Amino acid sequence: MSTSEGMPSGSGRPPGPVAAARRLGDVLAGAGGRLGDVVSPSWLVARVDPMNFAGALAETAVAVAAHPGTAVTATAQLAGAALRAAADAVPGTRVPGTRAPGARSADRRHRNPAWEDNPWYALCRREHEVLAGWARTVVEDVELGPVARRKLAFLVEQAVVAADPVNWPWSNPDVPAAALRTGGRSVLRGLRNLVRDVAMNGGMPRQVAADACVVGHDLAATPGAVVFRNDLVEVIQYAPTTPTVHRTPLLLSPPWINKYYVMDLAPGRSFAQWAVEHGRTVFAMSYRNPDGAQRDLTLSDYLQQGLFAALDVVEEITGESRADVAALCLGGTLATAGAAWLAARGDRRIASLTLLNTMLDYSEPGPLGVFTDARTVDRLARRMRATGYLPASSMKAVFDALRPADLVWRYVLDGWWLGEDPPAFDLLAWNVDSTRMPAAMHTEYLAELYVENRLAAGTMELAGERLDLGAVRCDTYVVGAETDHIAPWRSVYAGARLLGGDVRFVLTTAGHIAGVVNPPSARSAHRVGTRPLPAAPDDWFAAAARRPGSWWDDWAIWAGERAGPQAPPPPLGSTAHPAIEEAPGSYVRAG
Repeated sequence: MSTSEGMPSGSGRPPGPVAAARRLGDVLAGAGGRLGDVVSPSWLVARVDPMNFAGALAETAVAVAAHPGTAVTATAQLAGAALRAAADAVPGTRVPGTRAPGARSADRRHRNPAWEDNPWYALCRREHEVLAGWARTVVEDVELGPVARRKLAFLVEQAVVAADPVNWPWSNPDVPAAALRTGGRSVLRGLRNLVRDVAMNGGMPRQVAADACVVGHDLAATPGAVVFRNDLVEVIQYAPTTPTVHRTPLLLSPPWINKYYVMDLAPGRSFAQWAVEHGRTVFAMSYRNPDGAQRDLTLSDYLQQGLFAALDVVEEITGESRADVAALCLGGTLATAGAAWLAARGDRRIASLTLLNTMLDYSEPGPLGVFTDARTVDRLARRMRATGYLPASSMKAVFDALRPADLVWRYVLDGWWLGEDPPAFDLLAWNVDSTRMPAAMHTEYLAELYVENRLAAGTMELAGERLDLGAVRCDTYVVGAETDHIAPWRSVYAGARLLGGDVRFVLTTAGHIAGVVNPPSARSAHRVGTRPLPAAPDDWFAAAARRPGSWWDDWAIWAGERAGPQAPPPPLGSTAHPAIEEAPGSYVRAG
């Protein structure tokens, strides 16, 4: 502004009284608005019950009151089943060593013969199975809307898992056996672990040994250099290991919900290393861990300052105008949105896409739907206003809650009741290395994709372009995982059918992360079906051939056929983008 009333203080002249009054008013208004957010009832509700479980319980109470017969019948059946289970646990009424109906023999925690042969432990187990069956039946039979039903089912499953007698020292035969075997040392070590976790881990059991896996040494250890850095992302270029490489470079687009190195996990278990060893010039994006200063970043920012900035760096260093992109989960959603954006501009710089456990159609979100309905997203947005981000601990808690037996109660038993030290395991070390989410981007992502499903509908806009997945006509390799609870494979399949190019859909065993960190192994298997993809995913599954081995081998052939001729590898960095520091860089280490 040209007048002294609006002159900034850095100009050496103090602001006039009118400007000073205006600034004071702005400050007070802003503070008042923030205070209003903090003390408003809606903010308080968002803090106390951000997932609106209370609303689901209230709807359940109304439904049960309106139709009490279902609950009465189920409860009567519960009483009879409980009496039969108690009788079955009495010595002499069953054959020792036999397994109860519905026994979960696959769970290693239930393999102690005492679960069958000891009356107390047999009773605990049978009664829990009866109670769990009753609770699940009530959820199935009560008349609820889809959102309330999903939330009620989630709450019931959390309670069922928590109530499992294997989780508690008085009802698990392994706990006194360990105490007897160790002369009580397991009890003392468990109490030590419990006190440590309450004091230093937010009251949650520690999943992995602290500092057992070091980033840059045990994790994210593939040699390379950071060749670019902006306020959002670092770009890593990996050092070649073959005398020649395919001319088309490969860019890895990871999710930013966790650190990037799930795609460069550990030596021998790194997809980045695998690609380098198969003659690719590989780059990877490593996002910063945002804080309140990045609260206003949007998906358009992640597209332009992240994916497109990285593609520009790849082109400048290699001299190649086109690059293949391999992307995981949310990083795959962004990469596909980027391909659609480029298609709208007539830009073909993405030569091929590899999408790993990536949803493009969010109409069936699986267990994550508990946290992504419209009201919950609104409450989450209110909660993030104060800080400008969602804490890393909240993100981790969500993912742990999706698999409570594996990611919570297993470590309660092992660490607190059996006194065992947590393991040193690369995937667990990565899992606890959580990140924050910028408020604007996180709200936009949930609302646009989970609530509105606008990417699949063709109505989503980023950076001034409407995104049409059918316009993405490059060849695409899509991987789903059979037991994925974050990106259910049928939803991944539904999204793959929206793409306009040739799509190879591969279904691997294991889950969301283990299905991606999938080096060749005798335990690995995958399915490959015919193209074009049939409308029903189960039809594809029925016709798909099951093959032994990892999809990594299949991908290496598919990608190699599209990666161009061989040439000497490009230099590590360039004059415009020199090596800044060794991989894995600074952003991945930031807390």
